Amino acid sequence: MASLLRISFPLYLLVPLGIACAFFSTAAAQLAEGLGKAEFEKLCQSCHDLAKSVSLQQDRDGWGTTMTKMVDLGLKGTNVELKAIFDYLVKNFPVEELPPVNLNKARAIQLESRLSLKRSEAAAILRYREENGDFQSIEDLKKVPGLDFSKIEAKKDRLDFSQVPSDTGQ
Repeated sequence: MASLLRISFPLYLLVPLGIACAFFSTAAAQLAEGLGKAEFEKLCQSCHDLAKSVSLQQDRDGWGTTMTKMVDLGLKGTNVELKAIFDYLVKNFPVEELPPVNLNKARAIQLESRLSLKRSEAAAILRYREENGDFQSIEDLKKVPGLDFSKIEAKKDRLDFSQVPSDTGQ
C-alpha cells in the first residue's frame, strides 16, 4: 500500500493530512462540511485532536508535508481517502497570511510545515544553528549539511533572519 500510495499520490501531500488529522477529533462539530470530511474524521480522530490539527492552517505544500509524515508514521487509508482528505484540508483550512519564519527562533515543526522540509532537514538546521550561532542570511543556509538548499531558495520570501537577543545574565 505504501509503495502504491507513493507512486500515485505525492508524498508531500500526506504530511498535512496527519497534522490535520491530529486536530480534528475534538472539533468534529466545528469542521467545515464538504467532500473529505468523513474520511478525515474516520482516519484521523483515533490518534489526533482534530481541532488542533487544522489550526495550523497550511498551504498546499504544508498540508502535503503533514500528510506524508502521517503516512510514514503509520496512517492507513486508500489513495482515494488520502486524496479526499488532502483536498478537504487544502480547501477548508488554507494558510492565512503568516509572518516569515525566523530561522533563528523557529522550532523543527515550523521549519517542516512552513518550508516543506523533511524532519532530517529541519533537525540539520537546528543542529547547525546550535553549533554555529544565528543565521545572518540565506547564504548561511548553504553551509548546513544535509539540507536541500533548493527548497530554501524556493521559499526565500518566507524567511526572516532577525537576531535572537542573547541572555548575558545582565
